Amino acid sequence: MTETGLPAGLWLIGLGPGNLEYMSKYANDIANACSKRFLEGYTAILPPEQEEMLEDLIGDWERIMRPDVENPDNLLKLAKEVPVALLIVGDPMQATTHVDLESRCDELGINFNIVPGITATALAVSLSGLQSYRFGRQVTIPFSYGDYLPCSPLEMICNNYENNLHTLVLLDLDPTGMGLDKPTPMKPNEAVSLLQKMADKILLEPSQLKRLDDPVNEWSGILLTDISMEEQKVLAGSLSQLSKFKGGWIHCMIIPASMNQNELEAFQRRMIV
Repeated sequence: MTETGLPAGLWLIGLGPGNLEYMSKYANDIANACSKRFLEGYTAILPPEQEEMLEDLIGDWERIMRPDVENPDNLLKLAKEVPVALLIVGDPMQATTHVDLESRCDELGINFNIVPGITATALAVSLSGLQSYRFGRQVTIPFSYGDYLPCSPLEMICNNYENNLHTLVLLDLDPTGMGLDKPTPMKPNEAVSLLQKMADKILLEPSQLKRLDDPVNEWSGILLTDISMEEQKVLAGSLSQLSKFKGGWIHCMIIPASMNQNELEAFQRRMIV
């Protein structure tokens, strides 16, 4: 045991969906007891005002970006000697990078611990008014890089729809794709524009995706902005309507399949006026 009372090792600590009031007491206690604290800053992010509060809650911390998480030699060397907290917005094991850390710790005989956190993705499903068991595979809309624009996110949305499953759509955080700089979250209008470009690209060839018979802008959607924050908004309408929303900071969307009566009523209660 170290002087903090925790054994040396790597502690992956979920901070919750973005509002630190959602952080569990256990997560807070463990973070305080660690000798070093690093905030992972590229798979998900805290709003700036929440970052300012973090030190008051848990003590000094440093930001760590993609290169030092994917090549964690320094992080793991430190974790051999003292308890180290890797602070992650949401739940620690949602990202493949974090799963890989467990494997590396196992190979090196380093104590590895997970402190779960509430995810914005779980809250999005709850806030949407749609039934959780009717969701298919979630997708992420990436920023395009030059001429490169993958169409697989739109194809998965269409496949979910044809299986009568709703789709939770996450919006990319990093326009560079490098994970080096503080993220710049994608805006709703950018997301809808990228979906339309994907559709245009797919439709250059004969397509079996029946969903594309309807223009993307006319699809129904639910926009969820700044989940868990005081500024939180949940808005329903066509993707064209949702793309005009200018406020907020971090967004995700839901593309529903055919809705049952209860879901349709919930959708209508969230309609943009």
